[in-house]
Amino acid sequence: MSDDSGFSINGPETLAGALLYVMIGLAIASYGGYDYVQQTEAVRDSVQVNATVTELSIETDSGTSSNPGIEYDPTVEFEYRYNGTQYTGTKLYPADIEQNYETRSGAESAIEGYEQGAETTAYVEPDEPSDAFLKNKTSNAPLIAIGIGGIFALFAAVSAGKKM
Repeated sequence: MSDDSGFSINGPETLAGALLYVMIGLAIASYGGYDYVQQTEAVRDSVQVNATVTELSIETDSGTSSNPGIEYDPTVEFEYRYNGTQYTGTKLYPADIEQNYETRSGAESAIEGYEQGAETTAYVEPDEPSDAFLKNKTSNAPLIAIGIGGIFALFAAVSAGKKM
């Protein structure tokens, strides 16, 4: 089944469609790389602040028809003060790409050690004080985005090569 767009259920049917898929894959991989660099700099440049955990839960996402599995997303909210200003944070890791877990126990282990109402340490990048996080280490979520985008772009490039 196809139309004039150059796409079908099985993938791109034209060279232009395949090249568009290559660009999409490269964009995903590039964003993952950008996010990885950003979180690495945030870990390196961060300073410690006292924080209070105000909410802690695990949300479930039943997925989509292309990915029917259930994913678990640990969510946290905490309040902290930096340079006299009060902020609310929601990030476990400094990455903008959130890390989801395939098992409930995996998500629970990500927030293990945190309790609602408890004092903890948060980390703030001085240039972006409203963007604090609790774990001063990098997440692998951006690396997964790089891999997915790279594989997507590779398969699209092979498809484009066959259409030339």
